[in-house]
Amino acid sequence: MSESRNAILGKLRAGRDAHPLTPPESDFAVLRNKRWDGAERLERIKRMMEAVHTEFLETTEADWPADVQAFLTAQGTRNLLFGPATEAGGRLSSEWAASGMAGGPELIPYADRVETFKERLFDGIDAGITTTLGAIADTGSLIVWPTPEEPRLMSLVPHMHLALLRADALYDTFWQAMTENRWADGMPTNALLISGPSKTADIEQTLAYGVHGPKRLVVVIVR
Repeated sequence: MSESRNAILGKLRAGRDAHPLTPPESDFAVLRNKRWDGAERLERIKRMMEAVHTEFLETTEADWPADVQAFLTAQGTRNLLFGPATEAGGRLSSEWAASGMAGGPELIPYADRVETFKERLFDGIDAGITTTLGAIADTGSLIVWPTPEEPRLMSLVPHMHLALLRADALYDTFWQAMTENRWADGMPTNALLISGPSKTADIEQTLAYGVHGPKRLVVVIVR
């Protein structure tokens, strides 16, 4: 068994050495040359994502916690799941507490293990908010980078997913995002590209939203 195992591993190593993981730079010339300017990049992302029912809320660095709170209050949202250990989550918690807005959503921290939190997570959470790594103009996609502080369930389980997108974190292509952020140096188990709310279609091609994830995706653009 040991000899067979060593033989298989030897063939795999030989194949790896013969075909390196990093292709020649010339292979990416088309992607490297695909560019939009700043205004076009954001407008393209919005246009492509709105075409698949994504919603947008535009705000500023100073105002985004209050604007998110006002938006959810107007929607009748009962609660919002957030990551208290993140920078955005810490600010959200402190500014909502200071605002004293009556009738606003309850902030629910994601602080427990899923085994002890799952009953509330799967029954009673209206919305969840996460940060993003940016967005891609070529495909009209958000880059969601789950961490222990903001696990994948926060964007997958609630009926509404709010995604914070910094207006200065926009990329032309997937290739640009990967290379500039050095993804090859380390990735989470499930880096995600999200273009719209969850949807599926039956055999008659009737679309249904929210079957396998959020019914609504709201991108909070922070300028």
